[in-house]
Amino acid sequence: MSAGHRIELALPDWIDDQIDFTRRYEDDTARMALAIGLARRNVELASGGPFGAAIFRDDGELVAVGVNRVVPQQCSVAHAEMMAFMSAQSRLGRFRLNEDGGRYILATSAQPCSMCYGASFWAGIDELVIGARAEDVMELSEFDEGPLPADWIGELEKRAIKVRRDVLREQARGIFDLYRSTAGASY
Repeated sequence: MSAGHRIELALPDWIDDQIDFTRRYEDDTARMALAIGLARRNVELASGGPFGAAIFRDDGELVAVGVNRVVPQQCSVAHAEMMAFMSAQSRLGRFRLNEDGGRYILATSAQPCSMCYGASFWAGIDELVIGARAEDVMELSEFDEGPLPADWIGELEKRAIKVRRDVLREQARGIFDLYRSTAGASY
């Protein structure tokens, strides 16, 4: 296969050095703190945009993380949630995470855009924990989060996905202030 037909996406190298995959994240606050920390580090190191996500088993085990890599990878689907999904799917060896009967939680520093929203139920997420709201993202940045169903939370709940919003919302909003104030804001 020629290089023109190969697709590779990568998380930044700092992930392996700075994320403790042996630690347990027992509650929404700890899980969101990790997602926000990923977003913050991504901006500080100019390795991508101001979004972070992490996937956990319901016992607090960290399965995978993701950060926004759209500009560095020149790929519109390289959102933090998508990178976390792909990493978890690779690690677990299946496209539907909860196929093993376990429960999986996605903590994301900001409300998923329309693409990541759809991927959440396709990937087998059972709970969605959100920091900043879409209106925060659009107020504080140039990002357009795209259209969602009017009752997007209800649509997820119909699929047995629990949604909790505004977890550490102000800290999550703060990442966009950091992003705007850095020279790396082109990411």
